[in-house]
Amino acid sequence: MNEPIEKLLTAEEAAKILRVSYRSIVRYIEQGKLKASKIGMWRIKQSDLDEFLEKTSNLKRKKK
Repeated sequence: MNEPIEKLLTAEEAAKILRVSYRSIVRYIEQGKLKASKIGMWRIKQSDLDEFLEKTSNLKRKKK
């Protein structure tokens, strides 16, 4: 009942964390690669960003 509220990030905050452009974040959302909700502006759960980062870092390791 009293579950902790998960932190929501803006697309700008997510872009800073991932060191990519705002447009890249929106593209990832539009392509279905990054889960997000549009509440006035794009909002991304911290856990969804962590999951995206884990998936993409695994892909980069496999390519080498």
